[in-house]
Amino acid sequence: MDDGRWSMRWSTYQGQCSDYEICGAYGLCNLNNVCSCVQGFTPKKGSKSWWSSGCARRRPLHCSVTEGTTDGFSEAKDQYLSEKEAVLYNEETQQSCRTTCLNNCSCAAFAFTISDPPFCRLWFGDLFGMRVSSEGQSVFVRMAASDLQLKSDKSSKIPKLTILLSCAASLLAVAGLISAVFILWKRQRMLKKDVEEEVPISLKKFSYKELRIATENFKHKLGSGDFGSVFKGTLPDNTPVAVKRLEGSSHADKQFRAEIITTGRIQHMNLIRLWGFCVEGSRRLLVYAYMPNGSLNSFLFSESKVLDWKTRFEIAVGAARGLVYLHEECLDRIIHCDIKPENILLDGDFSPKVADFGLAKLVGRDFSRVLTTTRGTRGYLAPEWISGLPITPKVDVYSFGMMLLEIISGRRNLDLKVEESRLYFPTWASSQIQSGNIIELVDSKIASEADVREVRRAAVVAGLCIRDDENERPNMSEVVKILEGTMEAPIPQIPRSIEVLADQLDDKDKGSCGQHHTI
Repeated sequence: MDDGRWSMRWSTYQGQCSDYEICGAYGLCNLNNVCSCVQGFTPKKGSKSWWSSGCARRRPLHCSVTEGTTDGFSEAKDQYLSEKEAVLYNEETQQSCRTTCLNNCSCAAFAFTISDPPFCRLWFGDLFGMRVSSEGQSVFVRMAASDLQLKSDKSSKIPKLTILLSCAASLLAVAGLISAVFILWKRQRMLKKDVEEEVPISLKKFSYKELRIATENFKHKLGSGDFGSVFKGTLPDNTPVAVKRLEGSSHADKQFRAEIITTGRIQHMNLIRLWGFCVEGSRRLLVYAYMPNGSLNSFLFSESKVLDWKTRFEIAVGAARGLVYLHEECLDRIIHCDIKPENILLDGDFSPKVADFGLAKLVGRDFSRVLTTTRGTRGYLAPEWISGLPITPKVDVYSFGMMLLEIISGRRNLDLKVEESRLYFPTWASSQIQSGNIIELVDSKIASEADVREVRRAAVVAGLCIRDDENERPNMSEVVKILEGTMEAPIPQIPRSIEVLADQLDDKDKGSCGQHHTI
């Protein structure tokens, strides 16, 4: 370093494979630093020397929303693909990982790692940076059915010994299938036994027939989500209920157990009431109190249904009190892990009930953190959770802060319909809070009648809750005190992570070459 400037003294060349895009799209760099094409692809015109143009498919894929897909996957062993380009999914088997990729027409490849917990990685769009590595793994690349058939035809002329071995393998597979069916049957029996032993005696055990009759064969759907659908029902005593039918074999048991263990043991006026359950064979159903006004999001983001400021503020305080109970007053602390307007239900008097505990985590009093591989909802995830660190109840505080901004403003965190300068709302909102223009945040439909003092307290709380450092966020009991006006709080700074995310979104909006991934 001379005259305050850096100068290069020495460097080493690691081979052209160290250049991420040297072989182009669907190009494969081998151990000798030579480019070739992934099986099923041919070099594009003009790419045989430096391969900068990459490779193209021999035959087009067949995948559409209406017609489904006939595509398949070809296994490429000992391959390396950039982890930064992958999207992590919570699938427990290679088959479910394969199905998730196959059902998304944009998914180009997947890889499954058997570990605790298992990892399912999906790559979307063109594949870059693929190379042979002794530390690699099997990557399954999406191919047209015709290419897979050709591959199958070429390998059909095999020795008789191989045929015998294949027959033996088939017999083993049948035996394995029988074992798997037995294990599944045993697991279902164990789940039923465990649930019946763990649930409080206050919960009623329903039969599937009872719930089918109560819901008129699941006729009136109230809504649906990642894990299942909710239907309106009426019990024989004319009590209205909401019946949640869990779907998806890989996640149903986890969510069912989580909701039974958490919701079944809590009772608070701002938490949804679980009345009973049903577990018969592969069927998993939960019976909740019916909320006639639905979820908060149906009011916040609607042009026809508008909540006045007083109701919004009471909903915010009520939801905060429900979280105080979960975090501080339960025997085992509970982290909800998915706080958002869709999971705040409203009864006939618009009293809020925190609902959907399918991702909830129990944290014993002797522990401060819990490691989880599940992911909540994009836009409400705390920075430490996105980074893969063990989480604390402060992730709920962060989500609550984001939701509180939406309650105040009546708009989503990310809205591509607004002008570019206000593309990522939390950034703009944080700057308004810091500069004192808090009334600018209020939904224009109710701004004239909003209580300025309550708006100021709510906005400050939101700003404090979304701070990057979890130690600088308040706990939920402090949130309630600030909202109620019994505790003072400083004007928060704009979180650095929100500024960075806003810059990334701004670059993308301007046509940046960077790639944005869904969390």
